[in-house]
Amino acid sequence: MSEHILVEREQGLLTLRMHRPDKKNALTRAMYSRMAEVLDAAQEDREVRAVLITGGEECFTSGNDIVDFLQEPPTGMDSPVFQFMRALFDFTKPVVAAVSGPAVGIGTTLLLHCDLVYVSCDAKLKMPFVNLGLCPEFGSSLILPRLLGHAKAAELLLLGEGFTGEQAASWGIANAALENGAMTFARAQEAARRFLDLAPSALEVSKRLMQAPGREELRRVITEEGELFGQRLRSPEAVEALSAFTQRRKPDFSKFV
Repeated sequence: MSEHILVEREQGLLTLRMHRPDKKNALTRAMYSRMAEVLDAAQEDREVRAVLITGGEECFTSGNDIVDFLQEPPTGMDSPVFQFMRALFDFTKPVVAAVSGPAVGIGTTLLLHCDLVYVSCDAKLKMPFVNLGLCPEFGSSLILPRLLGHAKAAELLLLGEGFTGEQAASWGIANAALENGAMTFARAQEAARRFLDLAPSALEVSKRLMQAPGREELRRVITEEGELFGQRLRSPEAVEALSAFTQRRKPDFSKFV
């Protein structure tokens, strides 16, 4: 529900906080809808100069709420999760992320669309799409091979290997890794506030220029990934993997060979 997304405003800084601690900030359709709504409103609000996305000092997000996804999987690009992706992808103002603890699935891929990312050293980032019978999303199949090279990207996307905040910083996914969650949020907030003293139009033009090369290709990839992700959610492999996850057992893919 929307109460799991907290919105705070201080001068020109809008902080969007995922707040569902009992479920490790697992994301539901309602939460995606609210985040898209907040970003769209912030885009049009001239008083908002920058956005800070966080999940708190202990956990960023454990990714999608599996039960919620199983009950009503996204069926098109107008689904809440894709509306959130569109809102973040098209957001023209600076976006900063503060990441502590688990950052799973879209909790990692959304960082690829933020301008500055600060993580705690013990953050646990992971994109276990194939492990759940799914496929990469939010442009990660294009961005990560270009950023990290095919071999490293294959470890993260094909094997679903996790990595730490320190690794994220060393690979260029994050700007810096801080000692703990409190220090991470403070550093991200400090960076976000710096944007408040800069010329807003100059920032928007500069961000657009930085994103321009390959942007339409990336948009096409996000759409293709989204369509395939929706198909995969309804596939026998995904049903087995997600059911096994909820039943706390190992999935059996042998019958699909």
